[in-house]
Formats: sequence, C-alpha cells, structure tokens
Amino acid sequence: MGAALKNDCDVIARFCAATEAADVDSVIETLSADAELVSPLIGRAVFHGHDDLRVLFAALLPSLSGLVWRHVVSGNGTAVAVAEARVFGVRIGDAMLIEQTPDGHIRRLTPHVRPWLGLTLLTIILGPTLVRHPSVIRRALQHS
Repeated sequence: MGAALKNDCDVIARFCAATEAADVDSVIETLSADAELVSPLIGRAVFHGHDDLRVLFAALLPSLSGLVWRHVVSGNGTAVAVAEARVFGVRIGDAMLIEQTPDGHIRRLTPHVRPWLGLTLLTIILGPTLVRHPSVIRRALQHS
C-alpha cells in the first residue's frame, strides 16, 4: 500500500489495501449495507448493496495488475484516492471520490478512470461477466 495511506482514515486504508490484494470479502466489509458505486462504464448506472457490489468487485479486481493507491486526501467524511494499475498491460488511473457514513463505512464510490483506452479495456473484460448477471445490471440502471 502506498505511503500516503498510513495517516489516513482507517476504512479508506482498509478499502485500498483490500482492493490491492484483490480481497473481495474485505472490500465488502468496508462498505455500508446500502453502499453504491457510480459506474464509469454504463451511462447513469449505479450499483447498490453488498450483493451487487460483490459481483462487480469479483469481476473487476482480478482484471487489474499492479494496483497501487498513491495518494489519499480526506476530510469531513469525504476522500479522494488516486490509484494506478494495468489492464492487459495498458496503464490505467483512477481518482476515486469516496464518501463515508458517520459510523465509518464507505457509502458511495465514484471512480474517475482514465485514459480512454484503459476504460475501454475494462469494459471489454467486465462486460461478459456482468452480462451473466442481468439482474445486477437491471438494478443498477433502475437506480440511476
């Protein structure tokens, strides 16, 4: 885990460490029961709740190599965490807005992924997995 995380909020540090380790169960433990992730891939889609987010993270995390969170800036229950990884050998970056609940869980994740090529490769990887879970996609689109 990047040195920038050592002095930051515990739940964000745990989330970052869990994603770096591709530990889906530990990622889910950091999230509130009604947590949501705003999709950077599907228009206005918002994935909600542990079950749907488990499907999403189980598809996403193994597709990333060398995931490292480099910077975290936080205050008043909101943080921005910046990460680097590779998808099919192509560098990808994320500046994720992380909103917390008062009890210290993560309530909302809003990734901002770039460059376009990396985002496109993620779509190619995640698409087939998410298509096997049409109810997850349907719920994400209903809540948008």
